[in-house]
Amino acid sequence: MHTHPVSISLSSFGADAVKRQGQLAYLPLLAASGASRVEWREELFEAWPDAVMLATASAEQGLESLYSTPLELWREDGSLEPEVAGRLRLACAIGAVALKVSLGHYRDDCDLEALRPLLGHSAALFVENDQTVQGGRLEPLLRFFQRAEEQGLAPGMTFDIGNWHWQDESPLQAAQLLGRWVRYVHCKAVVRRDDGRLVAVEPQPDDLAQWCELMSHFAPGVPRAIEYPLAGDDLPALTRRQVAHLAQLGSQVRHG
Repeated sequence: MHTHPVSISLSSFGADAVKRQGQLAYLPLLAASGASRVEWREELFEAWPDAVMLATASAEQGLESLYSTPLELWREDGSLEPEVAGRLRLACAIGAVALKVSLGHYRDDCDLEALRPLLGHSAALFVENDQTVQGGRLEPLLRFFQRAEEQGLAPGMTFDIGNWHWQDESPLQAAQLLGRWVRYVHCKAVVRRDDGRLVAVEPQPDDLAQWCELMSHFAPGVPRAIEYPLAGDDLPALTRRQVAHLAQLGSQVRHG
């Protein structure tokens, strides 16, 4: 069966553990699991990352990299977040394929031309749906990508399957409407705990079947990422198994 590229967000191994051991310590595990990309998480670095060290370490393990920052693209006043440019330079120095940000406070009077200097670098700009009211709803994300396309701007989208649930949005409807811009897919199943909180969990067969349907609305072979908890007595075996699940996802669907 044909398989597709799988990324692992290092947050999947638990914030405390990753901060304690350092993100670099997980690269051999990713490589051995069959993953093709590491997603560095800015919030898990204890200090400003050493770009050369990250680039060298990922290359030695044969891994692509992507840099994730918690910055929002648009500030509350509707202006472009100025720190995004610096994060993009960092992502390029790391050799990352893309910088991932969230949408933030986009509105129709935002100056999309301000995005132009951020595009066309060695690291692409990917905009994700997060869990917030401002950045996790379908309508503003759709307006943003439509207007950007009309102006000849081409940021890609990180489509987070699980995050839609935080704003009671339909992942399937979102996939149908946003699929043309999706360049990267964050995968996580979501359940509601007894206290009412939503949490990310390991996918079950029904989740994988639903994700397969979503993938039919994206470009064939779009990279997909594990962003759900990876923890257990045999972490290497668990990680290999989960990578295999996502690598096969969408292999037999018809894209349209």
